[in-house]
Amino acid sequence: MIDFYLGCAIWAYKGWLGDFFPPGSSPSHLLSLYAQRLTAVEVNATFYSTPSPETVHRWAEQTPETFQFCPKFPRSITHAGRLQPHIDEAVDLIKLMQGLGPRLSPLFAQLPPSYGPQNISDLRTFLAEIQTENVSIAVEVRHPHWFQSPHAEHLTDLLTALQMGRVLLDSRPIYQGTDDPQAQSQRRKPKLPLQPMTTAPFTVIRFISHPQQNLNDTFLMNWVNLLQPWLRQGTRTYFFVHCPVEEHSPRTAQVFQHLLQNQIAIPDLPWDHLAVPPTQLSLF
Repeated sequence: MIDFYLGCAIWAYKGWLGDFFPPGSSPSHLLSLYAQRLTAVEVNATFYSTPSPETVHRWAEQTPETFQFCPKFPRSITHAGRLQPHIDEAVDLIKLMQGLGPRLSPLFAQLPPSYGPQNISDLRTFLAEIQTENVSIAVEVRHPHWFQSPHAEHLTDLLTALQMGRVLLDSRPIYQGTDDPQAQSQRRKPKLPLQPMTTAPFTVIRFISHPQQNLNDTFLMNWVNLLQPWLRQGTRTYFFVHCPVEEHSPRTAQVFQHLLQNQIAIPDLPWDHLAVPPTQLSLF
């Protein structure tokens, strides 16, 4: 069976009430409701604070075993200079997240723009020390030199040797359209080259969508074409949709699901099988 997982960066977003979530949904039920609609979530919250074991256990209780969490390493690890001094902290986080059981998908380290190829020895040591057979790890780089030769090849070789993933950040959609001040303010994600590749048996894609759906269409179809051979070869794929206006993210994810489903047999989206609540009949 093809392993394809689809989600957003968060689950407890109040702006989804009345559309993605039923009106009046309790905050304590949002994770459960989210997992009834999408199949994975990028846990952005762990970037800012480390949850307690009780919280991790509660996340597991509120979701089916097939649901997937993709936690981000805390910024105290990835954004504090060299990585090696934080090896123990990273190992502790991995052990904590193993409390999710089969729901744990790759953890990923998002490195800041200041962390460039001059740090590759530090990166190599850090990744080798936190490597474990039971947990998948992925890396997102943002320094522009990582995308240039020979540094790009060195990073690919390192991740391939360790069987760790390269997070593919696609911010192209938000750099389309007008250059009005509002559009510019939405471009908080870096403009970096997209270098589609796989370095492990899995891949993590972070798609930064535009609030105007039509400006995403070309890029979504590009991903449909890219993913088909990867999925057919057995690459486990996690596709996360972000948006500067997060109200749009779930619908963009659903659009992508349907585009991909038209080309390859991927698992159905639970959202598509939810019973539509009856509408109140109007009297005329």
